[in-house]
Amino acid sequence: MVDDVRVSQRGHQDTARPGDGVGAPSSRVQLLAASARRLEACRGMAELSQVACDCLLETLDARRTILLRIEQDEARPLWLSPPVTDAEHAVVIEDISRISARPELRRLILDRTPSRAHRAEGDADGVELGDPVELELLGRLGVTAEVCAPVVVNGGVWGALIVTRGTGQFDDEDVAATEMLAALTAAAVIRLDFEHQVFHLLAEDPLTGLADRRVADAAAERALASGVETCIVMCDVDGLKQVNDELGHAAGDDLLRIVAGVLRHAADALPGTTAARIGGDEFCLVVPGWPRGTVEDVLVTTMDQHQLPHGAAISWGVAASSIGERVPISSLFRAADFAQYRAKRARARRRQLALPDTADPMVTAQQVLSRALPAIASARPGALSRLCALASTATDTLGGGAWTVLRERLPGERVVVARGGSPAAQPTAVRTVSVDHRGWRIEVGASADATLEERVRTALSAAMYVAAQDGD
Repeated sequence: MVDDVRVSQRGHQDTARPGDGVGAPSSRVQLLAASARRLEACRGMAELSQVACDCLLETLDARRTILLRIEQDEARPLWLSPPVTDAEHAVVIEDISRISARPELRRLILDRTPSRAHRAEGDADGVELGDPVELELLGRLGVTAEVCAPVVVNGGVWGALIVTRGTGQFDDEDVAATEMLAALTAAAVIRLDFEHQVFHLLAEDPLTGLADRRVADAAAERALASGVETCIVMCDVDGLKQVNDELGHAAGDDLLRIVAGVLRHAADALPGTTAARIGGDEFCLVVPGWPRGTVEDVLVTTMDQHQLPHGAAISWGVAASSIGERVPISSLFRAADFAQYRAKRARARRRQLALPDTADPMVTAQQVLSRALPAIASARPGALSRLCALASTATDTLGGGAWTVLRERLPGERVVVARGGSPAAQPTAVRTVSVDHRGWRIEVGASADATLEERVRTALSAAMYVAAQDGD
């Protein structure tokens, strides 16, 4: 069992506890005032948990302090001071977290009042105090006394602050001090929760849920100040304007949310990364502590695994600092932006020069289906929206520039209900492939070099069958 500890491992030796013999002993009121200041200065839940336990350990002559987080029927230890170092003791800690097995903890949750328990130590009266289950737990922990005070947040028991003593008992003043520290901890939790809500209200992009530019700048500043290699990835959405013009801004907003999801996947593969929307169709990743080659590999893999609908794509560029290099974040963002524009121009040149595979109709048919079906699934409800998404994606896949959706109004008579694409972007040698289903027709532009054999037409027909279901 861990011996009595006068200060936590983190150490706050500037504040003396009664009986330490270090300078003039501080009064308990002074210790509580110092605790209030330290809790007020906490900027995260991990720091708050440690400071709360350290302060209680320093205020009382105690063996150990524990902060529990209570959720449903589970009490999860957030911090123990001093930290657990004994594997056997760690197993005992599991017993602490079982609310269903601890009547005294259930009572605390219902009554929201502190509890006290102590075992007899062979004194004259041999008095024991507390629930039998609690007394048995104290014996397994190797301690004689315990105080448990609820941390009440917004009218409910958020957690509990527990203090144990290796010898002796806790008196009423000890219980009051523990309850006071639990109240100070609750106030700090409320403040952090409020700050968290305000931060997300002000720092989150409302459309995508990603961070905004200010958060990205702050993350880059912290990363560069730490001296680790830092990568900035600038991203731009190719095809957003076309989607907005042809399918409406609601479809464009859906596309931006999908792009945000792709970047979250990349950030998850690179722990510590901040994903942000800079504005419009511009996004960025701030990646501290990962080599540039690894970042690029993750991006390539992520983009391949998560294709965008409507023929859209993400152009991206990376700039990286060297380890220990202090460069202005503005220059790093500019370098990444320049790399992204180079990638965008290269993509445009490839798109102009590299027309669909003409040697193998099966490849073209697979391209049509693999791009069209996600576009259909991402379109707004209704056959017309899905058919527009299909026509747009198929035209892009086959190298055309313009497309049309028609619907039969009278037998043998069809009227145009939607057009899209850019006739000016139509190749000089162009063909049109038409596919019909249940009174609908799509006319898809295709370059003269694109193969339009029966397999490709069959792929278009299959995609149209899916798109035209539950027609308007």
